Amino acid sequence: MTRPPAGCDALVALYPILAALPGAARLRLGERAQFMRLPAGTTVFDESQACQGFPFVLTGSIRVFKAAPSGRELPLYRVAPGETCVISSACLLGQTPYNARGVTESETTLLVLPNADFQALLAEPAFRDFIFQLFSERIAELMQLIEEVAFRKLDQRLAALLLGKGQRLHTTHQQLADELGSVREIVSRLLKGFAAQGLVALSREQVEILDAAGLRRVAAG
Repeated sequence: MTRPPAGCDALVALYPILAALPGAARLRLGERAQFMRLPAGTTVFDESQACQGFPFVLTGSIRVFKAAPSGRELPLYRVAPGETCVISSACLLGQTPYNARGVTESETTLLVLPNADFQALLAEPAFRDFIFQLFSERIAELMQLIEEVAFRKLDQRLAALLLGKGQRLHTTHQQLADELGSVREIVSRLLKGFAAQGLVALSREQVEILDAAGLRRVAAG
């Protein structure tokens, strides 16, 4: 957990609102935040774990999801550089364990602010406003996710997902299933159906969009 040079400067560059903190608060943040470098596939936090700190992502990304005992996953959101984790802040504010899992998607570097320092910084209006803005943005995203899961069929969601990734996707059926919170067998069946309609061409770990207009019609229902 050694700190890299200019770690706090990099943090403020990614999270400009922190520049509005008083000098003493910025100093505390720079001195107390712990630097972490995690390989891809590392579990950053897990369900029922106590929350030890508030993570700021410098590089890489964290995928946050709910996992069922069957192994099925429901993706909630990703935390990229300049973004923060609403579940972490909710756990710190409520003094409750995590209720989801966070896993790095690639090598990821973080600055983690310990719980006590997070609570102290909440006394600063700029930091408190930052946390409330985070809640507002993430709750809007989660409401959109709930709407998609509850009201849109899986073939619509798959078509929309494919359209958002460019003409040629280098991905596996399992990765697509993970993003949709489904299982590989169902996604594979839907993709084969798309291929039979001439909408996509399938090859090993690749999906090529042949008829974007047709996929848009599927996505629209």
